[in-house]
Amino acid sequence: MLYLEDFTPGRVLPLASCTLDAAAIIEFASEFDPQPMHLDEEAGKASILGGLAASGWHTASLFMRMMYDGWLAKSSSEGSPGIEFMEWKKPVLAGDTLSGRSTVIEARPLRSRPGLGLVKFLHEVINQNDEIVMRGENPIMFRARPADETVTAGDRA
Repeated sequence: MLYLEDFTPGRVLPLASCTLDAAAIIEFASEFDPQPMHLDEEAGKASILGGLAASGWHTASLFMRMMYDGWLAKSSSEGSPGIEFMEWKKPVLAGDTLSGRSTVIEARPLRSRPGLGLVKFLHEVINQNDEIVMRGENPIMFRARPADETVTAGDRA
């Protein structure tokens, strides 16, 4: 379990990876972002995106799952108060495999909520060509390690 004390500035946590297929892009776009470049290969090729491309919101949703599967599920997370910024740097196309990392920028206990702290992260999602497709920064709240819990080598991995 990762607690507030485990998030030291500079620590890098890996995101899980996923491969996106055309059907998933079309399914998400059909419900949430039905622009032509997200629904049709030919429309995508005719656009500046160069092919059937995932909506940026789809990429953000995938990132959330990748972060959860990569490290957040094994943490004392209490949620996030928001996102400071998110940038979609390159199109995510059908067939792309995404991975990435979350890097701790800063961490501090909250004076107003003893036992809770705020950790600020830089998140980078990359494709199979090692190109950044999405970047973002946000704080996440974590519980502090309980006084009666001891630290083991596995907790710091």
